[in-house]
Amino acid sequence: MKKIAVVLSGSGFLDGAEIQESVITMLALDRAGVSYQCMAPDMEQMHVVNHFTGDVAQGEQRNVLVEAARIARTQIIDIAEANPSDFDAVIFPGGYGAAKNLSNFAVKGSASEVQADVLQFARSFAATGKPMGFVCISPAMIPHIYGADAKLTIGSDADTAAAINEMGGIHINCPVDDFVVDEERNLVSTPAYMLDMRISEVATGIEKLVNKIIEMIHGK
Repeated sequence: MKKIAVVLSGSGFLDGAEIQESVITMLALDRAGVSYQCMAPDMEQMHVVNHFTGDVAQGEQRNVLVEAARIARTQIIDIAEANPSDFDAVIFPGGYGAAKNLSNFAVKGSASEVQADVLQFARSFAATGKPMGFVCISPAMIPHIYGADAKLTIGSDADTAAAINEMGGIHINCPVDDFVVDEERNLVSTPAYMLDMRISEVATGIEKLVNKIIEMIHGK
């Protein structure tokens, strides 16, 4: 059976993984008969956000791996211990955690860096040529992983797209229910909640991304 790594960044879209995007990804994989392994870095979050008020919870701290276990129902591993050769593809759901914990794009924009364990795993996997999928804001990490000229989308936000292009990526505008493919790199991305859309429309785009990743695994 094929196995896909799902890289989470906490729990909750303002400071971790976008829960709906993460669950839609896992549901689409399971419905396709593909097993998956959730993983996350064992690190402290950049900060904790009160998802009721939208304010930073001053003085509070949480661990990315521990929080991501909420979504994974405890079936999760530290990404530092993950072996790229064990997986046929990797998918990164979105949420601000991808730009605050997996990277610091939310703070540094085009001068951002990817967290060391995440970068090592992602670059090692990319070197295999096997498919990788990125959802929502997580494509902002692609230039760090693949280098210049990788094709990707975060939807149509001009400022974010400009920062990605400055990093060496090639941003392509895309609607919520579609995806962008870089055939040379076996790389797929979809906007999801980077666009203010309904959950059903977000699900359509993510499901298409998942199906495309599975097609790539089978060489179609």
